[in-house]
Amino acid sequence: VELVESGGGLVRTGRSLLLSCTASGRAFSFSDYAMGWFRQAPGREREFVAAMTRNGDVKYYADAVKGRSFFSRDNAKNTVYLQMSMLKPEDTAVYYCAAKFGAIGSTSHTFWRYWDYWGQGTQVTVSS
Repeated sequence: VELVESGGGLVRTGRSLLLSCTASGRAFSFSDYAMGWFRQAPGREREFVAAMTRNGDVKYYADAVKGRSFFSRDNAKNTVYLQMSMLKPEDTAVYYCAAKFGAIGSTSHTFWRYWDYWGQGTQVTVSS
């Protein structure tokens, strides 16, 4: 499974950004995979941002982004989107897309080792 992120960049505080992640692979069925986003700032652990079940009926958000982020998926395009608004300098990080075959647990999805596949990451920098 290959995951390719896009949409990162340099933005000012308070602005919005849309991150995308497109998945592909041999004998790959996107709807069989839960999807997630993590981020990693320099010198820090990779941290959970958002996750979604295979059909998108359940979504989880980290407290740090809850209320100003929206995670969605388009199974017809094999793509997930993370809309982030009211961006803050502390949102600056490399954002990684993740995929896991099957169901996800109500708490285990917050651990980055739980996920099966990763993208290469896209840099988001928020200037003050």
